[in-house]
Formats: sequence, structure tokens, C-alpha cells
Amino acid sequence: MNLVLPPRLTASAQTLREAAHHRGLRTVQLPTFAVPAELRGEHLHAGPAFADAVAPALGIALSEAPEDWLARLPREFTGREIAFGPIREAYGLRRPAFVKSPNDKGIPARIYTDGSRLPGPDAVDPLTPVLISDVVEFAAEYRLHLLDGAVHTGSRYARHGRLALGPLSDDAAAFGAELLAACRDTLPSAIVVDVGLAEGRWSVIEANAAWASGMYTADPQRALDVVLRAACPAGAVIPRDRRFLRAGSPPLPR
Repeated sequence: MNLVLPPRLTASAQTLREAAHHRGLRTVQLPTFAVPAELRGEHLHAGPAFADAVAPALGIALSEAPEDWLARLPREFTGREIAFGPIREAYGLRRPAFVKSPNDKGIPARIYTDGSRLPGPDAVDPLTPVLISDVVEFAAEYRLHLLDGAVHTGSRYARHGRLALGPLSDDAAAFGAELLAACRDTLPSAIVVDVGLAEGRWSVIEANAAWASGMYTADPQRALDVVLRAACPAGAVIPRDRRFLRAGSPPLPR
């Protein structure tokens, strides 16, 4: 069983590689985005650009949350107003808003003082989808690695917007379990969800594909469990995950 990795490894990817070796898995780090004809890979951990170039050629299916998942969540889980739509609709914003691409890095995720600060139609397709959120300052932010309807592992990654690694809190894990109890069917079986504490209440920050997410201080073996499910051979995709596959994933066997 092979885990394919990109040319440049983050600290998280290096830790995940070590976890894979400890489990007896073989890892292959490609020097470029080109896929050697003889390469056989069953799993992958990398950013979206590398994954989109490599996964189809290797028959690896990638699961992720629907692009509009965050905007469709009940307000009780987001704690703020969130809209989803083409970036051209965001050009009319006349207030600060947090804007980002749903499932990749096309539109930098940050606070824009108004719509005029967004990349214009000369830089991006006006139909490019974005998430537009009210600005919220989170006192603490946690990453939850979810698998089969449960919080499998996780860790703290920020305090007041600054990197601050730490263990997963019981309250953050409990909020993740509450989210899954209500919304499990809206997510693939393996996914990463970031949650945060703001003004005394827990809220979902965003969902991220497990195959493209850093693990911070989460348990490496348990984080690896989630990655292996989220990026797996097309023939191994479980039935409930078929509707959560990233565009461009290889055809699934009937």
C-alpha cells in the first residue's frame, strides 16, 4: 500500500509519513506533478493542485465536503451569517467580510474591508464560488479529524488568531460530537472540521479535506486513519461517500 506525497513536505506531512512508515506503509514522494507510468499509489496527502494533477492518474478518489456545506449549516452551529455564491456577487460588499474559496486556495482566505478588495474579474472568473462570512474573532480554534461519525483525534491550533498548538479540549470534542449527531449525513465519512470558541459559544469555522489538511498536534496514527479513508482507491470508496467525491476523481466501479 502506497501513500503518495508532493515534492515539498510540510511539518504535518513529514509526521504523517513517519506514521505511515511505522504502520508498515510505503510512501512515495514525487519530485514533480508528473506521474511515472510505473507508479502504483493507493492513497495521497497533498494540497489541491498536486492532488488534482496526480489522483486521477493513480485512480485515487478524493472526498471532501460540499462547497456550500458551511453556508447550509444551521445558525446554531455557525454562530454567524455565511453566504455562498459566485465572487461577482461579493464585489458589491460594502462592509468587512471574511471571504475564501470553499475547497481550495484560489481566493486567499482573509478579511476583506469591502468587495473592491477582492481579486477582480481580470484575475479570476466572476463565477468562481466563494464563502462570505461575518467577521468573528475566535478566542481558541481547534481542528477535529472526523471518522465514521465520531471525533477520531484533534488538537488546538490557534488562540486569538495566532498559532498556539495544544491538546484537544473536552469541550471542543463535545461540540464536534454534537455537530455530527445533527449533521453527520451532510459530510463524508472522513473529513476535517475546524471549530472555535467566540464570545462564550462554540461555532464551526470551516470544513477541510483530510487529504489536504495539516494535523498540528493530533495523534498521527489516528489522523492517518482519516487521510487513508479520505483519499483511497476508487474501488474502495464506501457507498455513502460516493456523493462527496471531488470533481475530477476517477470513475467508480459499478
